[in-house]
Amino acid sequence: MKALYFDGKLSLREVPTPVCAPGEALIKVLMAGICGTDREILKGYSGFHGIPGHEFVGRVVECDDSRWIGKRVVGEINLACGHCHWCARGLGRHCPQRTVLGIVNRPGAFAEYVTLPVENLLDVPDEISDQAATFTEPVAAACEILEQMTLAPGTRVALIGDGRLGLLVAQVLKHAGAHVTLIGRHGWKMDLAREWGVKVLSEGDEELAPSSFPVTVDATGSPHGLSEALRLVEPRGTVVMKSTFHGAATFDATKLVVDEITLLGSRCGVFAPALELLRHDHVSVRHLITKTFRLEQGLEAFEYLDQTSALKVLLEMGT
Repeated sequence: MKALYFDGKLSLREVPTPVCAPGEALIKVLMAGICGTDREILKGYSGFHGIPGHEFVGRVVECDDSRWIGKRVVGEINLACGHCHWCARGLGRHCPQRTVLGIVNRPGAFAEYVTLPVENLLDVPDEISDQAATFTEPVAAACEILEQMTLAPGTRVALIGDGRLGLLVAQVLKHAGAHVTLIGRHGWKMDLAREWGVKVLSEGDEELAPSSFPVTVDATGSPHGLSEALRLVEPRGTVVMKSTFHGAATFDATKLVVDEITLLGSRCGVFAPALELLRHDHVSVRHLITKTFRLEQGLEAFEYLDQTSALKVLLEMGT
C-alpha cells in the first residue's frame, strides 16, 4: 500500500498492508487531516519514526467481529494496556504503556489502510460527511477542557490563537455557555469566529489588559502563547495549555506562585461528545478546510502548509 513515512525525512513509500490482530479491524482510510502535531513530528516531536497521521475517517474492510465490516468509522488514537490503575480509572489515554496512533510507536493514518482495536472505533453517523468526520479528534481535544474543569455559563475566556484548534475550541466553549474572546493575528480567520458570534481581538489590542480574564487558553501551537496566557489571566485564574510543539517554552513562573494560578495541560478527549457536536452542527468545520490533496501529493500538502496560513489540509485516499 502507499503511505507517507517519516524516518528523519518524509517520503511517499510502498509499504506492506497491515495485518489486524485478534480484536482489531483493518480500516481502509477514506480521508485524513494534517494537524499541527504532525508538522511538529517532522521537527522531532515525540521522536516518532513511521507512518504519521491520527485524524482520519475510514471504512472497516476486515474484522473478526463481522458487525463492524462495512461501517464508516473514526478511531480514538490512544491504545492502552487495559490493566493498569490508569486504565481501571477510565483514563487509558494516560496509560504509561500506551501507544498513540501516528505519534508514539503505532503506524498512523497517512496510508491506504490502518488497524485499530474495535474498542477504539466509533461508528460515524450518516449526517456527518467524510470531511467533517476527520475533525473528530481535534473537536474531542477541544471538548477535553470541559471534562477537566468546570466552566460556569458566562465565564469570560481569553482564547489565544486563531488557527484550526483555536477556532474549534472557540466553538466548543461558546456552545458550553462561555463568553469567549478569540485573540488572533489573521483577519480572515478571525472573521470566521466573528460569524459564529465569538468576540475577536487582534494581538496587542488595548482591551487586553493584564490579569483581566478568569480563564485563558493557549492554542497558538507556539512556545510564546503560554506567556501571553499567563499575562492575561487574573489571580486564582486558570490557564489551559492546548499547544504541543517540539522544544521548550519559557515563562515567568513567579506569577504562577504569586497570583496562585492553576496551569492545566489539556490533550486528547473522548470522541463520542465530539461526534454529537458535529452531528448537530454545533461545531462548524466546512469553512476550516482550505485544500484537499491526494495521498500521492502528501509531500506537496506539507509544503503547502509551510508556505501558507491555511487552516486545514486534508489527504484523500481515494476509492
